[in-house]
Amino acid sequence: MRETWLTLDTAALRHNVAVIRRQMPQARLLAMVKADAYGHGAAMLAPLLAEQADALGTAFIDEALALREQGVRSPIAVLEGVFTTQELALARQHDLQLAVHSPEQLALFAQAPAGAQIAVWLKVNSGMNRLGLRPVEALKAWRVLAQSPAVKTRGLLTHFATADELDSRQTVQQLGRFRALQQALAEADGVPVSDSLANSAAIFAHAAAAGAWMRPGIALYGSSPFAHRSAESLGLRPVMTLRSRVIAVHTVPAGEAVGYGASWVAARDTRIAVVAIGYGDGYPRHAPSGTPVLINGQRCQLAGRVSMDMITVDLGQVTARPGDPVVLWGDGLPADEVASAAGTISYELFCRLTPRVQRHLLADEILNG
Repeated sequence: MRETWLTLDTAALRHNVAVIRRQMPQARLLAMVKADAYGHGAAMLAPLLAEQADALGTAFIDEALALREQGVRSPIAVLEGVFTTQELALARQHDLQLAVHSPEQLALFAQAPAGAQIAVWLKVNSGMNRLGLRPVEALKAWRVLAQSPAVKTRGLLTHFATADELDSRQTVQQLGRFRALQQALAEADGVPVSDSLANSAAIFAHAAAAGAWMRPGIALYGSSPFAHRSAESLGLRPVMTLRSRVIAVHTVPAGEAVGYGASWVAARDTRIAVVAIGYGDGYPRHAPSGTPVLINGQRCQLAGRVSMDMITVDLGQVTARPGDPVVLWGDGLPADEVASAAGTISYELFCRLTPRVQRHLLADEILNG
């Protein structure tokens, strides 16, 4: 049996939620579980997060409906909103919260008949220029939503483009535009306006972005949203550990090459371990020689190109034999470090994992390494 699997540490998940809550203790927590819980497995982690968070967040409606089908009853916000009258009807039927970010979506609510009401988040384009209405348009949209029989409550949200840059002027500008709009609406309505601004980076770096709701994503799963601040320094623990096993060990004589393209050449007689994971499992094909790998808990380095089903590793002074455990990232080897070596980010490492990788909650793990 080929053993390539990942474990999900639920204690680490609870720990990360607690760390995040301490950063913005007055804010309610909308836990992002889009993209299959950042590749971790929404079916396994969303029910646990539903117990820890105040609401869950998805990118699109199919992700939210899948959670409802598996029995998740907590509030769910769909941050790309809906695009047809049929999707709006489904959202009303399943009590989903919806973002509104375009005139077309606004028209759906303006034309909606009476019936079940929805909590709506009006998305403001405060400067990222991806989704959202500019503040002048948002003022008008706020009034339209107030007249819709489909709308139960209204809130404002925005998304930061450079919250991971600690001295970013753009973040300050975005925050200023958002707060000005929020204040204008609150004064016109005579009541406070609920808000949601802070993503993972803003939660740790921009206290002024605190609001009624925060929306952590990658930090929940124990990875850093910053290029130059480690997850450990933020107090976060990895939820995912990607594991495999050595399937062969052999010696490559000095001067001979390993793998496709003969891109890595042994400078000395070198013990090479072959590990049962490759880009067919989602391990990054572009990871270069030198990318760190743990074998028997000791650091080794990738040697040669990643294949579809295997990688080859320079053992150095490490002793290994077939069957020995390997950690590709997670416990003892930060995903952020592997991502940096591969020229990418941990988000991509997690999200590119394929169904060939088995998933186990740590308490259920039976393949002990």
